[in-house]
Amino acid sequence: MTGETYGVWNGIVGQDEVVATLLSAANAARELLPEAGNNGDHRRESSSSMRTPDDHAMTHAWLITGPPGSGRSVAAAAFAAALQCTGEKPGCGECAGCRTTMIKTNADVAFVATEKMIIDVKTARGLVDLAQTSPSQGRWRVIIVEDADRLNEEGAAALLKAIEEPPERTVWLLCAPSTEDMLATIRSRCRRATLRIPPVDAVADLLVTEGVADPTVALEAARAAQSHIGLARALARDPEMRRRRREIITAPVRVRSVGEAVYAAEQLHKTAIDQAKAHTEERNAKEKAEALRQLGMDQDDQATKQSRAVLKDLAEEQKRREKRLINDELDRAMLDLMSIYRDVLMVQLGTGQTLINTDLAQTVEEIAADSQPAQTIQRISTIETARRRLIAHGNVLLVLEAMIVSLRPQLEE
Repeated sequence: MTGETYGVWNGIVGQDEVVATLLSAANAARELLPEAGNNGDHRRESSSSMRTPDDHAMTHAWLITGPPGSGRSVAAAAFAAALQCTGEKPGCGECAGCRTTMIKTNADVAFVATEKMIIDVKTARGLVDLAQTSPSQGRWRVIIVEDADRLNEEGAAALLKAIEEPPERTVWLLCAPSTEDMLATIRSRCRRATLRIPPVDAVADLLVTEGVADPTVALEAARAAQSHIGLARALARDPEMRRRRREIITAPVRVRSVGEAVYAAEQLHKTAIDQAKAHTEERNAKEKAEALRQLGMDQDDQATKQSRAVLKDLAEEQKRREKRLINDELDRAMLDLMSIYRDVLMVQLGTGQTLINTDLAQTVEEIAADSQPAQTIQRISTIETARRRLIAHGNVLLVLEAMIVSLRPQLEE
């Protein structure tokens, strides 16, 4: 993007090309509105032209892709704000349209994120119904699906119809890690905006502008997070989280026996469970209290048939959410562990690249001196295999134990 970013675009780090595309489309979108002096017939033509956009035009459906932490949801929110913006430049960050969208209170912008493993057809149909309604106060009805790759087959099929025949004032913003994660029929009807992993320095600079006082901490957090903006932000602000991360990724590489490997696996699993519960316990209690309130009941009231059914459904949903969070925590731990061996390999090959884990440089040097590049590559492969097995719902403890044992082939029985 030429020139400096401003307003809502400032939160999109290292994505100049995507920002330029979205800003151009937001400007083009203003020309489709009656406020721009278009008559009704012209608006109908514009709605048709939105289905086959050129490089600068607006379109009714977007697929925003990029690796985890690249800022897919941030880009989608900024674009939605720019579409609702009434300021001089789309995405000014000052008008009511921008402010309410960015804090997720704009009635015409729906943010859809699931903490379940899938987005089911019931949810998808609700979005389709929402898409048919005109904006109540803003310029567009915008629906942001933050985890569009989690749509199951029936849900994706329900969404496809709405994307094929959209109302003239509805815009879909679908976010996914890659285009391959979406049905071909959906991605063929969307314009694509592809984010990349932002530079470490750019993420560190963002953290400093957000209030991280120590630039060194910001840079270490950005590197440790491998430019995952949300994770970098959390690491920079929470010393305990940084300590816990070091403990999680150094414990498996220090095991010397099968017994130690089993213990390390148990501790890794326990940590993931504890972290997931820390995120969910307070929310679960509030959800239960709200469910009881809607049922006209107090905590100590005798359960009825209706209340038992409602609370059972809620408990099952909360259990699924906790399971997903545990899986996410374990996957993050494995990526962190893999980063140690990536650093080891870079040292062994003498590439001169900056370490991801600069705070664990001594550990990296020790492992590098005690092994060969072929062993390091095998260890990275072992962690990847464990990740795939967990995704395939393998027994968590057995998968973790096998992985940690394999990281130290010369174990004493």
